[in-house]
Amino acid sequence: MTGEELRTKLYEKMAAEQEKYRAWLLGQSPGEILNHAAEYTVREDIVIEMSALELPDTQARALLKSRTPLADVYKEWNKTETHHMEDLRDVIEARADAVIQAEKEKGQREGR
Repeated sequence: MTGEELRTKLYEKMAAEQEKYRAWLLGQSPGEILNHAAEYTVREDIVIEMSALELPDTQARALLKSRTPLADVYKEWNKTETHHMEDLRDVIEARADAVIQAEKEKGQREGR
């Protein structure tokens, strides 16, 4: 099997796994769906990334050995330390600064 075929097979396996998870999730109560919303989103992002990732053949083969490669990757991702909250804080502060600057400039224009 070529590298491209391996990656396609892995992507298709993960996409099918996500579709099964989605179907299960849609059968849950609204509250339970909300409890899993972040997980669903990250899993979607993993599948999207897999469609573009040029994973080496050895890594694709390794992941294909799993019955649930998407759940496995998500579980590992969930253990990692991200900078998500710091990034949000930076965006909030930058947006507030932009509003302050725009108001300052507006006030200077009106004061002329």
